[in-house]
Amino acid sequence: MQKTLILAMGSIAVGVVVLGLKYLAAHVTGSVALLSDALESIVNVVTAVAALVAVRLSARPANAALPYGYHKAEYFSAVAEGIFIVIAALAIFHQAWKGITTPVPIDAPALGLLINGAATVLNAGWCWVLISQGRKLRSPALEADGHHLLTDVFSSLGVIGGLGLAILTGWYVLDAVIAVIVGIVILVSGSRLIASSVGGLMDVALPAPTREQIGDTIRTNAAGALQAHDVRTRQAGRMTFIDFHLVVPGTMAVEEAHAICDRIEGALKADHPESLVTIHVEPEDKAKRAAIVVA
Repeated sequence: MQKTLILAMGSIAVGVVVLGLKYLAAHVTGSVALLSDALESIVNVVTAVAALVAVRLSARPANAALPYGYHKAEYFSAVAEGIFIVIAALAIFHQAWKGITTPVPIDAPALGLLINGAATVLNAGWCWVLISQGRKLRSPALEADGHHLLTDVFSSLGVIGGLGLAILTGWYVLDAVIAVIVGIVILVSGSRLIASSVGGLMDVALPAPTREQIGDTIRTNAAGALQAHDVRTRQAGRMTFIDFHLVVPGTMAVEEAHAICDRIEGALKADHPESLVTIHVEPEDKAKRAAIVVA
């Protein structure tokens, strides 16, 4: 968890530096597209702070009030990031409309593009770190922050390309048009982020391949039992929750049934280290047709 916190704090530092560089680029050029790019960087800083708060909160141990822990706090952060991204897109549309109605020449284009390019390179490197480490550490907040920065990288590249084209052709209205395109890309990204994070809050099941793997693990480690049914899974941050019913012969001793449960739980936790496995043992008259039959 300490590494997760360090990465979250690093996002704030990188966000502040990138924000400063992009505003400097917008200031020296007067470009609407560069100003729009800088507006999104404000969101980067805000969402980085939200991710840090979520990561710290999700690290708290379970208690009487929240017996399953604080892991879902990261999904709230990801939803907040999506909302901020949408707000940034709307702000970009507002600035772009001004540029379309009253296009103006761009000052010091080479210097502005150089500064914005440096900020983009920094963002690209950091978003790669966040996405890769977020997946490794199973942190939705860090991964969401990384994907947000990735959209910022693509939008910045589009801005640089569009601005270069506007300078070469003298069609300065392209500056604002590129800003509109960037806003649309950001709007779509924010909407998708909100949708995926809401799925986590709604306890969506694990992906089908993972569920199949869990079924195979149960089947190969349940020798002595008859079947397993009603297998349910969900993800909450870095925690995986698995529960199911295990059917055993009615004459089986409690100690023997408990040993089977321990064996299955140990195998599942080997595949999913941070998981909570709940097994409900039932006699054979509770068997169901739709079930995992033990080999």
